[in-house]
Amino acid sequence: MALRIASYNVNGIRSALNKGLAEWLVGQDFDIIGLQETKASADQVDTSAIEALGYQAHWHSAEKKGYSGVLTLSRPRPDRVLEGMGMPEYDAEGRVLRTDYGEITVLNCYFPSGTTGEIRQAVKMRFLEDFYHWVMRLREERPNLIVMGDYNIAHTEQDIHDPKGNKNSSGFLPEERAWMTRWFDSGFVDTFRYKHPDRIAYSWWTFRANARTNNKGWRIDYLAASQPLRHRIADAGIEPTAMHSDHCPVWMMLS
Repeated sequence: MALRIASYNVNGIRSALNKGLAEWLVGQDFDIIGLQETKASADQVDTSAIEALGYQAHWHSAEKKGYSGVLTLSRPRPDRVLEGMGMPEYDAEGRVLRTDYGEITVLNCYFPSGTTGEIRQAVKMRFLEDFYHWVMRLREERPNLIVMGDYNIAHTEQDIHDPKGNKNSSGFLPEERAWMTRWFDSGFVDTFRYKHPDRIAYSWWTFRANARTNNKGWRIDYLAASQPLRHRIADAGIEPTAMHSDHCPVWMMLS
């Protein structure tokens, strides 16, 4: 199965739709799209314009209104859709949505942010550990995995505009970066870096200080593919001209 897959933190799907998200999708040809930080539930959003493009909408929303949440849009009909990891602390926040397509499993993920202080940073670190072990178990059953989403971590100095100035910032802490190294060393491929080892490109910019205009960004959105899929990674990219959020879409082609 050849697939074109995108991941996009929309920072509120209602806001993104108001900024032309559905119209932008008309010009794309994605088979599967993972949206993060939807900040809404299915009954609050008119997705008819997106569904008219041939997509089915699969939601995993947070219990708290206007917070977090993921949405997977897919043209192929999934064989299975599962919300969450079976861990109430994270599942209540709408963090992970699994869809299966034949032999391939796609995880649409919105990792916690630790930018609001020590309590949420501790939640983030617990999530990273619990998520890691959960995926390792899942991979034994479903070896062809794509784990996409907003990881809220810039992995290397190549992935952030000011590594020295952000060495103590959540999202670029040594322990977070070490987790990313462990993650990719465990048998996942950073598809963008695999296809573009030297390219400087970012997927998120703060709204402050004209950061996007000056391209002072972070690469914190990823499409990770398990090793059995490595030979099928045909291309990968980032679309900074999509302006519906403080993030932009990242994508990959699977042959």
